[in-house]
Amino acid sequence: MEKSTITLEPGIDIDVYRCHTLVVGSGAAGLTCALRLHDLGIEDVAILTTDAHGGTSYSSGSDKQTYYKLSVFGDTADSPIEMAHSLFDGGAMHGDQAYIESLYSLPAFYHLVGNGVPFPYNSYGAFVGYKTDHDPRQRATSAGPKTSRYMVETSTRRIKQKGIPIIEGITVVRLVKDNERVVGIVGLKNDQLHGKNLGIILFHAECIVLATGGPGELYADSVYPAGQVSCHGPALEAGASAVNLGESQFGIASTEFRWNLSGTYQQVLPAYFSRSARGDQRNFLALHYSNLPKMGSGIFLKGYQWPFSASRASGYGSSLVDMAVFQEKEAGRAVYLDFMHNPERDGQPIDMEALIPEAKDYLRLSGAVQETPYDRLAWMNPESIEIYTENGIDLHDPLEIAVCFQHNNGGLRVNDVYQTDVMNLFAIGEVAGVHGVSRPGGAALNSSQVGAMRVAQYIAATKRDSRSGIHDSVLQEAAISVLKESRAMLESSQSHEAVRSFVQKRMSDAAGMLRAPSHVSAALSDALSLVADCEKTLPGASDRSQLPRAWETRGLALTHAAFLANIDAYIRKGGGSRGSYLVVDEDEASDSGIVDSAKGVLMRYKKERIEDRSERVVVSGSSLQTSVEQVRPIPEDKSWFESTWAIWRDGKTFCDREGK
Repeated sequence: MEKSTITLEPGIDIDVYRCHTLVVGSGAAGLTCALRLHDLGIEDVAILTTDAHGGTSYSSGSDKQTYYKLSVFGDTADSPIEMAHSLFDGGAMHGDQAYIESLYSLPAFYHLVGNGVPFPYNSYGAFVGYKTDHDPRQRATSAGPKTSRYMVETSTRRIKQKGIPIIEGITVVRLVKDNERVVGIVGLKNDQLHGKNLGIILFHAECIVLATGGPGELYADSVYPAGQVSCHGPALEAGASAVNLGESQFGIASTEFRWNLSGTYQQVLPAYFSRSARGDQRNFLALHYSNLPKMGSGIFLKGYQWPFSASRASGYGSSLVDMAVFQEKEAGRAVYLDFMHNPERDGQPIDMEALIPEAKDYLRLSGAVQETPYDRLAWMNPESIEIYTENGIDLHDPLEIAVCFQHNNGGLRVNDVYQTDVMNLFAIGEVAGVHGVSRPGGAALNSSQVGAMRVAQYIAATKRDSRSGIHDSVLQEAAISVLKESRAMLESSQSHEAVRSFVQKRMSDAAGMLRAPSHVSAALSDALSLVADCEKTLPGASDRSQLPRAWETRGLALTHAAFLANIDAYIRKGGGSRGSYLVVDEDEASDSGIVDSAKGVLMRYKKERIEDRSERVVVSGSSLQTSVEQVRPIPEDKSWFESTWAIWRDGKTFCDREGK
């Protein structure tokens, strides 16, 4: 990287770093993209991050974190088009993007294998798969609870070997455009906030790749690493559009140590209980399920059928567990998983032989016939216990839980080479709005690697270095603006902590797994008012060390308004319950769906209209105007080798994407 300085005011200079491609984010997606770029000849690449090990890839996981790809063992029949349908048929996803994520799944997977990610294989060398949710084949694989952490660690080693710079301690506050294309970033150097320039730093790049994950800080109950905000706000301000923001996932997770409680955590059949502030304890699930075998089977299926699913909330399905947990929390009670006791009802422990055959056979074939859930978990998946032990938690003790924000299937709108609506600005991983209503488990990890590979190929094939001094005035102007606004934040009377608290409470109340139309509409109105207020009176920083948090909160305010605009637009046009949320039927129509329990009708909800799966809700830039676009179908790829080879030899494979 080249380094120079720019003067903002007399006596106030800031550093300017220049490179061809700047990757923002040091998770599995960003690291792979930087490696791919370097391997393809774009050696002037750098990685920008707040904390190299602070993101979701390194810090989050589940019992058996899944990676989704084409089947590659035994006689399992599969094809790229079949896998594309498994992605596309979930709804609100473009067919060409589904096809690309299928085609690239094996090259991306074997790249990770080559890096050293310890995916298990049998004596023949076959990477044996298993079925995950929404998966008609055995496409899933896993390296255990730390799959994505291994992806980060192995890629980091290669990054260091290649000498690719990782610049840590940077908070991105603004994307800079010139002539409708991105040219740089204004950031804050977190260890230089007390200098005259308030830590402001500039980056000038031909291409910028956002790999910043999901906005975990949007919700009060979140399983994301604490503090993760992503870059939706700065991207929207720069003119990027977002899509499918309403299609979030929610699931049961532990709250002290943020970790998803899917798979074997549920399949070993732990007991659930809640406790009031006074200490009284109750077996609340027994109040919702009509009998003990149904309750045990619902807990078991929660392992497969995680996160919360609108389609599994009725008929005493597994998502009744989520509904019951949510109600207990709403009543002010703390909720726990207990791995030392089996589920019971009226003092009677569960009879494993009375479970549904799927549960009974799974436990028997797995050898999980031990006396307690803890012992069954230790037998089937000891690593799932070790991850808690490493974080100071003993699963012999009750584990506090909640239904948490876990993933967003939407994000910034990208084309088939993952370029946003802003030229030269790309988005990969969770910040990219590739997936729609539902997707197979593990498809997000695959998407992160496919997007990284696709962007690197496109940049290497098409992007020449057009950086020059003509952008310096634009960069300087942006930095001066950030300097002025940072000074205003230091004088502001509006606490950034209070603003963030407003955002999180509003999102949890109106935009969680239960969405009442009137609440969503009111929340959107309040969110738009908050965004306007934040423009007049910026989120305040009590001292210079709080400036990065104040800027992040400013971005979160805009982000949560975009989420609510998307959700409100979908509901207003008649959209119903789907994916991982229920739209409450406030009119209690005769054809409404019913969530029933032994306590009676818990809720009436609006049913999904299948035709809505062929559409996506788009939110345009900082204007937050909404529109609807039709999804593109899965392409009929009848390419001829000789013609493809000729186009590839001439370097024209991506020529029709330029400028889109």
